[in-house]
Amino acid sequence: MPTAVLIDGGYFVKRYRAICPESTHDATRAADLAWRWAMLHMREGGMRGEQRKHELYRIFFYDCPPLLKKLHNPLTGKVVDFSKTDEARFRIELHERLRSKRKVALRMGHLSGDTPWTLVPSAIQDLLKKKRSFEDLSEADLLPNVRQKGVDMRIGIDIASLAFKRQVDQIVLVAGDADFVPAAKLARREGIDFILDPMWRSVDPGLNEHIDGLRSTCTRPPPKAASEKPNNGIGAQPA
Repeated sequence: MPTAVLIDGGYFVKRYRAICPESTHDATRAADLAWRWAMLHMREGGMRGEQRKHELYRIFFYDCPPLLKKLHNPLTGKVVDFSKTDEARFRIELHERLRSKRKVALRMGHLSGDTPWTLVPSAIQDLLKKKRSFEDLSEADLLPNVRQKGVDMRIGIDIASLAFKRQVDQIVLVAGDADFVPAAKLARREGIDFILDPMWRSVDPGLNEHIDGLRSTCTRPPPKAASEKPNNGIGAQPA
């Protein structure tokens, strides 16, 4: 039976930019690498060095449309058209590129209706350390707090559907948090081989009991980008 690869798009884009910082808004390269890294999971090394080949069922890519609103910056009152930003153009093109690839299915969520503003992390740290005051803030220190809706739910539903219908015997999930654990446990109870690909990011040791293997196929990023939180003993090593 074949293998399904499920990619959390928001997580993938963050890791892609850590791995390829020179191509932050290159949607063509991002789409090509998403497909290539997923396909590398179709070849798996055995214990005796032999290559085990898997058949691809489908690559599922989960994301949301970009923010396209016009919002007033609360600090300056300036109107910002987010539909004309590099990020919006990148996301739109990325989705179009993925739609054109063989055996790739886009699962689109939506953005929350309200879009509050928040400070960038560096500005928050500067304020807490009293390096800057509120009077020193500029419009570049604020950004909209965009919240995705429906992505995790779609991942969970697809994992359950693939498992119950016995459409695959292996699921590879490209993600990095614990939200998927209930769905992973369900799939394993149904006899599905469940592999996590955190794209070389360290994961919590508690996740190890809920997966069947840990394997990253993408290019390994520099040490600083490879571990965005303390390494707790489980690295993203090939399964």
